[in-house]
Formats: sequence, structure tokens, C-alpha cells
Amino acid sequence: MSSSSVTEFITNEVPDWSDDVVTSARFKAFSGQRSDWEPKFQFWRDLILKIARHFDLLIIHPSKIKHEWFNRGGLTPLCLDHVLFVMYNEGDIIRSADLVDPTSGRLSQLFRKVRSLMAGTMIPPEVLLKDHVIFATHMKDKAAEVIKHLSESHWTSSCIITMKKFQDLCGGKDEASAVLSYLSGCGKAQYLSISKKDFIEGLKVSLSLAAVSSISSLDCDVLHLVWTMEKLQQQLDVTDRHYEMSRKSALFSLQSGNKTVALRHARQLKLAKESREKCTSLLNRVEEVLSVIENAESTKKVSEAIQIGAQAIKKNKINVEEVQICLEELEHSIDMQKQVEKVLESGSSDKGIDDEDIEEEFKKLELEVESENSQVMILKNGVNEAERETLSSESAESLSVAFSSLGLGDGPTRASASAIQASVEPFRNKESENRMAEAA
Repeated sequence: MSSSSVTEFITNEVPDWSDDVVTSARFKAFSGQRSDWEPKFQFWRDLILKIARHFDLLIIHPSKIKHEWFNRGGLTPLCLDHVLFVMYNEGDIIRSADLVDPTSGRLSQLFRKVRSLMAGTMIPPEVLLKDHVIFATHMKDKAAEVIKHLSESHWTSSCIITMKKFQDLCGGKDEASAVLSYLSGCGKAQYLSISKKDFIEGLKVSLSLAAVSSISSLDCDVLHLVWTMEKLQQQLDVTDRHYEMSRKSALFSLQSGNKTVALRHARQLKLAKESREKCTSLLNRVEEVLSVIENAESTKKVSEAIQIGAQAIKKNKINVEEVQICLEELEHSIDMQKQVEKVLESGSSDKGIDDEDIEEEFKKLELEVESENSQVMILKNGVNEAERETLSSESAESLSVAFSSLGLGDGPTRASASAIQASVEPFRNKESENRMAEAA
């Protein structure tokens, strides 16, 4: 990562970075209470964390941040020492000297952690600037990425890997030391080493939510096998390169007409091939042993789960017949679910149906719906007609009774009733016509 690339990123991230007036105000030292310089501190803090995340930086020296990242023609931010000191006190960055040594014992790790917590706020800014710092959030993310990568290649609850493999996953020796310190502090990893003909370092990592179990003699044997497998793979890669080089040299010699040199390369080719076969055979044997160990561990966990289930059945006084019934019901529900999925899949595949057939069926459905709606409206209008006739006759009778009670004769009463009914009839007929028009 060059300074020019950082400067380009800052220019794109901060639109007013080239403004001399704004930059001069940002480069000044903090003064007064925190409420006075809080906005400037948040600006520098967020910018530092963005740069670290963009360039995938986990460890850096503070002097590089001050003199390379934010150097503008020889001018550096006067407030940057204060910014880093506040970030350290708030846990955004960690000194490399504060990291727990994973190779030491648990008691030593706990003592060092307590001592660093007690002395954390008493460290002056000038001491902080002399040591490398680690970005805490990025360290946690890197640890999560490593565990995720290991989970994709191991199906057990924990795994044993060599230190070299772990360093390759973390991106370097220093980065691996920081991530391992964090994982050890969380109880997710333990360091282990063995001394055979060579000194072999590795670690045991928990791939589940539970903490990693203690180191056993089997873990040391597995580490030796994993280390041997990696060595064999490296030797196999070297042999493949020699084989390819000998093959190309032999072909070139034959094309040049130099049969003596071609014969010599052919012998080297044969030796490389035999060496490759032996190396492949040993590698397969080691992989088989590791596979047997993993299967044995899985079988052990299954056996433990069965024992726990049997104890739970005895404790809750569950009969074997009840368990069998539950299993049969579960199997039946699974079969029903599979049948439903098959029906849905078969319903989604309609390749044998033409679009014209679908349109014809759709038109038939539309005609049926329209005929049903028209019948419903006719019946509804018929009912309304009967109700209106009944209401009109009842109203005429009630008016006749009212006129009779007033002492009027039959003639005028009938005439008045007929007149009222005749006056009501047009409105009724008109309303009926309007409803028929709406139904049509």
C-alpha cells in the first residue's frame, strides 16, 4: 500500500480535503473540553478506520498514520496524537504489547490481561506512539473470517491446524499473532506444540459456539499427521514442477536432435514420476488415517448423544412404544411434506399445455361468471319489485284507512288511493329501469 493510493482514497472519501481553510482547521490541536473538539475527533477516527478497512490493514505503526497518510506538503495533523490516545482508551485500537501471549499458560495470560487493563489509562501518548497498534474491530472480523473458512473445510466441532496454515489464513505472522491472541482470550483457540525430529507448532480451534476443549495426546498426534500431510503436499508440488521441467527439456532436446541430452532428461522424468507415485501413496495413507480419526470422533459424539437420549427417556418414564409412535408420526409428516412438494413441482411444470387452450378456458370462465352475475341481479331486481309492490299496496291501504277515519266517502278515498298509487308507480318503474341499466 503506497501513500499515493491512500491520498487518492482520502480525496474521494472527503470532498473538501483539498480546501486549505477547512484542512487548516482540522489539523489544529484540540483545546478546551471534549464537547468542543468532539466533531473533529469523530472525523479523524472514522477516516482512520475507513482507511484501515479499505486496505485490509490489521497492524500499523502510528508514525505511519501521522507522517504518511495525512502528510500534506510537510504538514501533519497536530491533533492526531490525541486522537490515537482517545481511540486507544475507548478500545478502537490495541497496542501489540497488550496482546496476550497464546504460548504462555492460562494463569499467565489472565495476569497479563488484568495488568494491561489496570495500566491502560495510565499510558501517556508518547508511549503509545512507539509501539504498533492493532485495529480491534478489524481483528474481530478477521478472526470470524478464519473460523468461517475452517468450518467450510471441516465438519467437526473443532479442528487442528498448523501454525503456518493459520498464518497463511490471517495474511502474515504479525496478523496471525494478533488474531490468535484474540481467539485465545475468547476461549476459541489453544496453542499446542510438539517436538519430534522437528519442532511443530499448531493450534486447536473451536468451530462451534462452545469453547475449545483442552489439549489431549490425540490432538498432538493429529497435529503431527496434519504437519506431515502438508509436508508431503509441498514435496508433491516440487516433484510436479521438476517433472514438468524435465518433460519440456526432453521434448526440446528431441526437437533439436540431441538424443543424448534427451535421454538424460527422460531418466530424470522417470525418477520424478516414481517419486511422485511414492509421495502420493504416503499422502493418501495419511489422509486415510485422519479420516478414520474424524469418523471415530463423530461416532463417539453420536454414541454420547444416544446415551443422553436414553437417560432422558428413562428419567421421563417414556415407553419404547411411545417413542416408536412418535417416530412413525414424524416419518408420516415428512412423507406428506414430500408429496406436497411433488404436487407443487408437477403443478409448476405445464409444458404440455398450449396458450390457446388456456385462453379458451379463461374465456369460458368469464362467460360463466357474467351469466351468474346477471342471474343474481335479475333475482335481486325481482325481489325488489315484489317488495315495492307490497310496500305500495300497504301504503295505499294505510292511506285508505286514514281517509276513512277522517269520515270521507269511499269514492274519494279510492280515487285518492288510486291517484297516490299511480303517482308512486312511475317512480318505481323509473328506479327499476335504472337498476336494470346498471346491471347490464
